[in-house]
Amino acid sequence: MEIQQQKLPETTLVQQNQLLVGIDLGTCRTAVMSNRGAQIMTRSVVGYPKDVISERMVGEGPIIGQDAVSKRNFLDLCYPLADGVIREASERDYDAAFELIKHVVSLAKQGAEASSVCGIIGVPARASIMNKELLLDIAKEVMNVALVVSEPFMVAYKLGKLSNCIVIDIGAGTVDICGMKGTVPAADDQVTFLKGGDFIDERLESAIARRYPGVQITESVACSIKEKHAFVGQPDKPVIAKLRMDGKPVEFDVTEDVRAVCESIVPDIVEQLDTLVMKFDPEDQEEALKNIILAGGGSRIKGLSQMIVNQMSDYGEVVVTCVDDPDYIGSAGALKLATEIPTDKWPEIGVMFGAD
Repeated sequence: MEIQQQKLPETTLVQQNQLLVGIDLGTCRTAVMSNRGAQIMTRSVVGYPKDVISERMVGEGPIIGQDAVSKRNFLDLCYPLADGVIREASERDYDAAFELIKHVVSLAKQGAEASSVCGIIGVPARASIMNKELLLDIAKEVMNVALVVSEPFMVAYKLGKLSNCIVIDIGAGTVDICGMKGTVPAADDQVTFLKGGDFIDERLESAIARRYPGVQITESVACSIKEKHAFVGQPDKPVIAKLRMDGKPVEFDVTEDVRAVCESIVPDIVEQLDTLVMKFDPEDQEEALKNIILAGGGSRIKGLSQMIVNQMSDYGEVVVTCVDDPDYIGSAGALKLATEIPTDKWPEIGVMFGAD
């Protein structure tokens, strides 16, 4: 978890001592920014002691974020978010999601109480009304006003790219693609599919296990390899991973496996871009194709932007750019939205509670 200070412009829309928070709620990591200057990144995991001995070692819990990962031998870890939304598998998932949101809002307060807490939370572009309402039910416990909006819309708002633009947000659980046409995006202008970072991790783990029978590989190890080496197209150099075979460290060439699993998400991205481009007015399509933005952790895959350009060459000039800060741009967009739009206007943007 990391907290940094950031100077934000003053605004007359913020009441005295009111806390505004922008939350990018992710399957793997959750990013939060506030009008008090907090900038927080934490793992989206909650840990509970396994037994009385574990409890004596780490306390009653719950333990949240990287601290939970570090103490995982003592804990039952709960990842309350799946595919970018709250799991509905058990009461523990709901409780863990509450603990996670309460934790990040508490950190955003920076030790000072607030007269009210108003938050904007990002969710996958095509999250269901049921999932949004479930999230709002949890948010009610720690916020006075909360709004859920699509994650790619938060990116577009931060960049000021609100017209003739397409945002591709590649997260751990989902890939969200949104066409911006000058208004709050409609459902038909957005698409979500479940081939994000977790999908790549699972495929990479299986591919390495098939290529090198007997190698000790887990999804967590595969994720580490992906985060360090992910690429599509031609590699700059071979990808060599130090793994264990029969308990002994051995170096393995996993170049082709990394390339294949990363490229496996490209056809779906291009297919959905084809569909969304056709929904722009014909006179706006050329401009939209020159304003395709890659965001989310997946935007770090080397060569991805150029591969998308190459595969869409039939459309004419296509320009794909990557955001400068994929970790925080979603939460920064949510905070900007919360700061600039009065809360009484929030119902025009998305599903919320706490409106007067």
